[in-house]
Amino acid sequence: MENINQTSGFFLLGLFPPSRIGLCFFILIVLIFLMAVFGNLSMIILIFVDTHLHTPMYFLLSQLSLMDLSYISNIVPKMASNYLSGNKSISFIRCGVQSFFFIALAGAEGLILASMAYDRYVAICFPLHYPIRISKKVCMLMITGSWIMGSVNSCAHTVYAFNIPYCRSRTINHFFCEVPAMLTLACMDTWVYEYTVFVSTTLLIVIPFIGIACSYGRVLLAIFHMQSTEGKKKAYSTCSTHLTVVTFYYAPFAYTYLRPRSLRTPTEDKALAVFYTILTPMLNPIVYSLRNKEVMGALRRVILKFCSIEM
Repeated sequence: MENINQTSGFFLLGLFPPSRIGLCFFILIVLIFLMAVFGNLSMIILIFVDTHLHTPMYFLLSQLSLMDLSYISNIVPKMASNYLSGNKSISFIRCGVQSFFFIALAGAEGLILASMAYDRYVAICFPLHYPIRISKKVCMLMITGSWIMGSVNSCAHTVYAFNIPYCRSRTINHFFCEVPAMLTLACMDTWVYEYTVFVSTTLLIVIPFIGIACSYGRVLLAIFHMQSTEGKKKAYSTCSTHLTVVTFYYAPFAYTYLRPRSLRTPTEDKALAVFYTILTPMLNPIVYSLRNKEVMGALRRVILKFCSIEM
């Protein structure tokens, strides 16, 4: 058996089969990647430039866009490079870096989505208390806490995963260095580590999702007592869309990481990973931004200001 160390590395089988259908899927993923990069980068710049969006809600949104931009950029470029070059190898160090940023950003995004749901809950259910409950200090604490907790969790998992002995095939049946896929190559019993994965997934994914569901439940109850029919329709539409996108992120993630390894298959894991690594970063700026009148108004102001400078 071959002992994998820092000088060898791994091979990623990838997401697309070597066929015409695979090429079509590859082009689709690249287009989604470009949309995600453009949408999230535009949101970050717009929130930074327009002073009307300098509020806790949009500051949280800018952090979500930054996480999504980093998230998808950590995975798709390497996957595309491997597909185009035919070289499926990834060095041990690069695999570790990719795994660290994936876990850190995944945990941080789960917490920032919960923070955004709490922000909307307070704004709708306790509008008079909003300046106190969601002050700039509280907003900064939520953002800092999300980044720190995601990074600490990732550091612990990455250090462990890259210090266990890998002595089977170096081929990872995945399109990026995701720890559950890597553990199938280990030549030791990893049940203790799998238990820690279960615990951290519960803390950073399941509990925040329950918090989001409860927050939106209270929001929908408050909307139900509104007098305006048009306001109800708009609010229900917004909440249902937000919940759909949040579910797109949390559900596949939790389903992948909470199942025992014996019940997982590589094909299913790769299909589920597409939802939380590629589709969600593309959908978030559309749902949270382009459907928002304040964001569209800010975009018009920035365009008009830019055009007046050019003239």
